[in-house]
Amino acid sequence: MATIVNFADVPLIERQHARQGLFRAHPMLHGHDGTPGNFFLQLSRTYADFLSPRHRHNFEQIRVQLEGPADFDRDGVMEPGTVGYFPEGVFYGPQSIAGESLTLVLQFGGASGSGYIPEAAFQAGVEKLKAAGSFDKGIYRTTQPDGSVRSKDAYEAVWEDLNGRALKYPASRYQKPVFLDPEAFGWRETGHDAGVARRHLLTASEGELRLAQWKLAPGSQITLEANTLVFVMQGKGESNGSGWDKWSTLYSDASPLALAARSSVVVLEIRLPDLPAPVEATQAHAAAKEQAA
Repeated sequence: MATIVNFADVPLIERQHARQGLFRAHPMLHGHDGTPGNFFLQLSRTYADFLSPRHRHNFEQIRVQLEGPADFDRDGVMEPGTVGYFPEGVFYGPQSIAGESLTLVLQFGGASGSGYIPEAAFQAGVEKLKAAGSFDKGIYRTTQPDGSVRSKDAYEAVWEDLNGRALKYPASRYQKPVFLDPEAFGWRETGHDAGVARRHLLTASEGELRLAQWKLAPGSQITLEANTLVFVMQGKGESNGSGWDKWSTLYSDASPLALAARSSVVVLEIRLPDLPAPVEATQAHAAAKEQAA
């Protein structure tokens, strides 16, 4: 069943995290816990005290910069309007913020089939590890019996404690994150209603993650596939009898989703990857790359 979440209905909360600095968020949508394709979508506000070290994940991310810049050092700066794809297994950062930043952040299981930890489980995991060590600037540190200090990426430490095993990262399909300027892409007619245009931004991995933007004139309509997330960039519309407007998010889940425009509308379509993929093969390749390095 489709889910529609209007931005105005979701409060801004202070969210505990494993990096450094104040982190506030509008938690918009969750996927299905325990599945390879689980996801968490939030609009996050970070500030000048935010710092995240260079690290990588065993899941993927899509980010849309809405307000203020986000600096990823050698990987570039996401200015407002930039869409970023952060592939699983790929290092990025360090990340810092000059002033204040608002970003759509979607984290989801990638084509390797490694999945994504449910948000509630992650928060509980952070609390548990605080009893045995400390989180500092995105690193988790514990003091060993001999007095030495062991350091590990904060998310990796939580993941390993929750799963009871070492985290094996998927192979790096890409060398670095991909930053896109949607305004540099051209609109094309699609064969849908008059007044509908689409610009394709990205297809990635063997799971065929797909990003595109749609532009709808008032009164026009499109139907998107199952397993698709929609972020409303501008305008108002209706789906399944419920209204939505700017910065609302929608998830089609297992069925197609129709979007009807009440005004001039632009939406971002995120077609999540087809899963599962062969976990053993991608992890074996990743291990071979690490041994050769």
